[in-house]
Parts: sequence; structure tokens; C-alpha cells
Amino acid sequence: MKALVKTSEAIGFEYKDVDVPKIGPKDVLVKIMGTTICGSDIHAYHSSPNIMKMFQLPIVVGHETCGEVVKVGQYVTSIKKGDLISPEPHIFCGECYYCQNGAALNCLNMGLLGHTIGGAFAEYMAVPAHVCWKHPPGISYELGAIHEPIGVGVHSIMSGPINGKSVAVFGCGPIGMFALGAARVFGATKMFGIEVAPKRIAMARQLFPDATIINPREQDPVKIIMDATGGFGVDVSIELSGSADATRLCFDVLKREGRVSLVGVPPGPIEFNFHPNIILKEATVRGVFGREVWQTWWQLRAMLDTGRFDPLPIITHRFPLAEYEKAFKLAQSGEAGKVLLIP
Repeated sequence: MKALVKTSEAIGFEYKDVDVPKIGPKDVLVKIMGTTICGSDIHAYHSSPNIMKMFQLPIVVGHETCGEVVKVGQYVTSIKKGDLISPEPHIFCGECYYCQNGAALNCLNMGLLGHTIGGAFAEYMAVPAHVCWKHPPGISYELGAIHEPIGVGVHSIMSGPINGKSVAVFGCGPIGMFALGAARVFGATKMFGIEVAPKRIAMARQLFPDATIINPREQDPVKIIMDATGGFGVDVSIELSGSADATRLCFDVLKREGRVSLVGVPPGPIEFNFHPNIILKEATVRGVFGREVWQTWWQLRAMLDTGRFDPLPIITHRFPLAEYEKAFKLAQSGEAGKVLLIP
């Protein structure tokens, strides 16, 4: 089969023939229908040092995916041939301290799909059955493919109280827009989005007319947010850009006793003044890495069931897998939403 493979620490991937993966007795074989490009895939393409530490090379990359189960292992009972699934990319063991205490997201023996376990930029993928999220009948594979990144946005919003709260989302790329959608559905009263890319600003304003979208290169987000909140600031700040300036702004606009969820991956250490921003504000700071298993996935389904947020328009471009170079260039340009690769 054809697949995108990270073979070395050199920049780029190789599009090459590899064997169809074999499955064990507790695994399933999935025929991939579509996989979207994640920010971490872009970091992997460029061999960013922090991301490369997480890889076991060579490896088939990709993890935001959806496909049809075509073969099941002999001990698999929860999944059957023909099911449409998306995998939880954090391959948890189910047996360690954290898994046994309801925190599989922090599994001590975690594998990462597309990093340490063969991924989804391919025609087929093998994954353990216990990490498969089975979609209900009638769902499109495109919506299935973005369940994983939607889950990151949902987890960032739902990592603390949100109903009746004001929220600022820094970075209105795809996950930022998923976060705004979750904030709307789960009861945020005021929403602000901060973004610099013109096309993403336009998309956010179209999808979220109920939010104030701010371009910090043209407007002062601190003044706008403080004026709109009576000088208090927002209850919740979500940082998704990885920018040092945006990270500091998250705290500048934060209400006393507010919450910050940090999701974006900065390129390196950030200079930060803890005393006025965290200590004096008695702020709560949450790191967000992926999704709560399986709570976030159920929250995501509940969100979609309301019909109050349709995430599909955030997929703006589709390419054959063979045209991955063009797709990755577009995905990192700020000119697109989610970019889907089809085997």
C-alpha cells in the first residue's frame, strides 16, 4: 500500500510502498477513508526538535482519521467488520496507575498513533480495538476524520466550568474554531476570538457571528475585551497558537480567579511573569494534551447532537494522498481550515 513515512530526521516525508499492517488478536484493520493534517504533523514534516523526540522512526504518520473496519482480531467483540470508526490516537494500556484511576490520557505506557505506532496517512491502519470510537449510522467519514481535533477544542473548553462564562480563544485555526463551537454549545455567554491570518478571521466571523473576532495587528485585544467585560476580563482564556505573545495576552485579559487552558505548542521556553498573572490573580492553569478518554468523545457527540454547531465547513480543502506536498504547504499557510488527505 502507499503511505506517508517519516524515515529520518531530515525535513519532509516519503510517499512510498509499505506492507499492509498485520493485526493481532485484539486489533482491527481499518481501510482509511480520509485523514486531516494536524499541527503536529506539520511540526513532524519540518522535523521540529520537540516533536521529533516523540517519534520512533521509521513510522507512517497521521492520526486525525476515519475509516471502515475490514478485519477484526479473534478476541475482538466490541467492533465488527463494516463499522465506521475513528481511533483515539493516545493508545492507552488500560492497566497502569493512571488508566485504573480514570486518567487514560496520561497512561504511563502510552503509544501515539502516527508517532510510535503506524499511522493513518496510508491506505490501511491497524489499531487496538479498545481505542476505537464507533460512529453512529449515517455519519460522514469527513466528520469522522475531524472528531479527534474537535475533541481537542472540546477538552480545552470543558477542562473547567464554561456555562455562563466569558471566554477568549487565542488562535482561530481549526481547533480554535472547534473550541468556539464548543463554547457556544456548552453555554458561554460572551466569546472572543483572537487571530492574525485574514482568511481565518473571515471564516471565524462567518461561522461565529455571535463572537467578537479580533485581529491583534489592527486592534488592541486587551482594551476590547476589558471594555466588553466591564473591566473584569474573561472567565476563561484558551491558548491555541503556541505564540509567546498570545500566551501572555491570555493572562492579561483574564479575570481574577479565572482559568487558562494552554493547548498550543510554543517553539521553546517563554519568558513569563508569574506574580501578577497567576499568583495575584489566583488563576487556575490547565495544560491540555488531547482528549479525556472517553469523556471528551461523549461530550463531542452531545455537542453535535444539539445541531447548534456544524464543524464540517472548517474542512476547506481535499487532496489525494499523493499530493501531500501541496496539501502541507497550504495547511501551514494560514490560508485554509482543515486539509483532508484521501488515500
